[in-house]
Amino acid sequence: MKYLITGLGNIGFEYDGTRHNIGFRVLDALAKASNIVFEDRRYGFVAHMRVKNAELVLLKPSTYMNLSGNAVRYWMEKEKVHIENLLVVVDDLSLPIGTIRMKPGGSDGGHNGLRHIAQVLGTQGYNRLRFGIGNDFPRGAQVNFVLSPFMPEEEQVVNDKVPTACEAIKAFALSGMQFAMCNYNNK
Repeated sequence: MKYLITGLGNIGFEYDGTRHNIGFRVLDALAKASNIVFEDRRYGFVAHMRVKNAELVLLKPSTYMNLSGNAVRYWMEKEKVHIENLLVVVDDLSLPIGTIRMKPGGSDGGHNGLRHIAQVLGTQGYNRLRFGIGNDFPRGAQVNFVLSPFMPEEEQVVNDKVPTACEAIKAFALSGMQFAMCNYNNK
């Protein structure tokens, strides 16, 4: 089986380490643990890895967050990945820092990357791994918050939870979304 694992984020040095780039960070950790490297390809940075009998195509879109759907659609078609084998790793303001929630679909929750993916694919019925980034910001400061780095005390929580997110991705590919949800949500 082949899976497309897409980590959302923005390219560019100024976005490295920001809350909005947690999708990139999780995929970077997954690639590093497997000794694979990303290649600069059309619409994104791509790496291939195997987890037992599953082939994972890791994608970090280079389209910027608001146009993520273009990269997802292109790589789904190129790699012949069915929508049930798509997993999008995304930051989530509504979850406490480091909280992981796997979902088989749902609304975009105001997230521009998820909104564009749903528009391009014509459905919100794709799998997500939502990684909590907290929401400790004053009214009207959401954009600055998501584009800011984690505070030092938050960074430790994130460092502890990124490997859990990597394991949840593997569980999704090997055993399916229901298994991953039961074993990694609320961890």
